[in-house]
Amino acid sequence: MKRVFSILAVTGLLTFGTINNVSAQDQQENVEAVEAVDSTVVATEEVVQEEAPVVAQTEEVEETQTFHQIIKQKFIEGGAGFMGIVLLALILGLAIAIERIIYLNLATTNTQKLLKNVEEALQSGGVEEAKEVCRNTRGPVASIFYQGLDRMDEGIDMVEKSVVSYGGVQMGQLEQNISWLSLFIALAPMLGFMGTVIGMIAAFDSIEAAGNISPTLVAKGIKQALITTVFGLIVAMILQIFYNYIVAKVDSIVNKMEDASISLIDLLVKYKK
Repeated sequence: MKRVFSILAVTGLLTFGTINNVSAQDQQENVEAVEAVDSTVVATEEVVQEEAPVVAQTEEVEETQTFHQIIKQKFIEGGAGFMGIVLLALILGLAIAIERIIYLNLATTNTQKLLKNVEEALQSGGVEEAKEVCRNTRGPVASIFYQGLDRMDEGIDMVEKSVVSYGGVQMGQLEQNISWLSLFIALAPMLGFMGTVIGMIAAFDSIEAAGNISPTLVAKGIKQALITTVFGLIVAMILQIFYNYIVAKVDSIVNKMEDASISLIDLLVKYKK
């Protein structure tokens, strides 16, 4: 009987120990599972935190694109063919405009000061000294004065004809190459509109090839068409501003030439007397 109780006691102890071991193992597994979930959550939060600055940096880079980068991107999207021709028209037009502006600024003369110097030279040293003053002064007005003084011996009528004739020559030099600038002003938007037509044709070709109308099919062609039109209009506007400035500068110089020529004739008539 005692042996039976002993066996039962040992069996109970073993069963209780086994249950405790199983419970401990279950608790350990639960703790490990909770720790694994926590570590996964922490790792996920770290990844999200790491990805957030990357996304923010990407958005910041996209927002901080320079004007040069935007123009370059749109130039590529518009197509190298027509965009290159429009850019060439802009470069040639700007080259002509800059050359004319420099020439006209150098041709601008203080006519009042020149008339005063010529009058003083006529009174002090005669025609030859007045011609020397004109030779040492740049600009079309001084050149006209020199031609008039050079015909002084032939009479006032010949001086007047010489001044008028040489004034026309100087006016032609002032207006040189302006017609080419007006050509590029007209050509730039025409090229842009041609690019628009070609882009629309490409869009309809895509629709015909696909057999249905989809925004993704026509978007590229329409976008290219609009970009070429915009760039052509921008080039025309830029060159038009330079053209108007040059024309106004030429008109101002021509008016000064005519006024100074009349003053020179009056001065020579007075000197002749």
